[in-house]
Amino acid sequence: MISTALIVIDMQLGSFSPTAARYQSEAVIARINTLAAKLRAAQGKVVFIQHEGPEGDPHHPDSPGWHLLPELEVLKDDRTVGKTSCDSFLSTDLDQILRADSIERLVICGCATEFCVDTTVRSALARGYHTTVAADAHTTAERPHLSASDIIAHHNATWADFISPVGPAEVRESAEIQFA
Repeated sequence: MISTALIVIDMQLGSFSPTAARYQSEAVIARINTLAAKLRAAQGKVVFIQHEGPEGDPHHPDSPGWHLLPELEVLKDDRTVGKTSCDSFLSTDLDQILRADSIERLVICGCATEFCVDTTVRSALARGYHTTVAADAHTTAERPHLSASDIIAHHNATWADFISPVGPAEVRESAEIQFA
């Protein structure tokens, strides 16, 4: 079996509020929890990525918004990695953690599709990780220029056709993702 990690990006209180509504957030959280449970049962690793913004930012580590959503099922053996940019690998120890555990495949999900999820997918592929995107387990907000559902559909299509050393990302609905 290929050693796999689920990368859950920025599912933090500061990203989910009445003024920052996210597309299908309850369903996305449920799918992430299901993926995490399936992967843990298959002896995979779950890594939660938390954005760490500057002082005054809703994602600053001292603010309530930095904390993971309480609806997420986080276990004591799960890892947490802080980041300061859209790329979950840039200036973090994520790559070292994954390589130390001989992880070869990543399943990526979380918030926000066109920023941190997109950048992390591209960075994972550039680093040679076989990458699967849970097509229905990443979310974003409505934008003035494009609906959230269109942003998600666009990125799912782009990742599935992306050129990288290990090929494009595999883009699958959560229920279709297998870990055994």
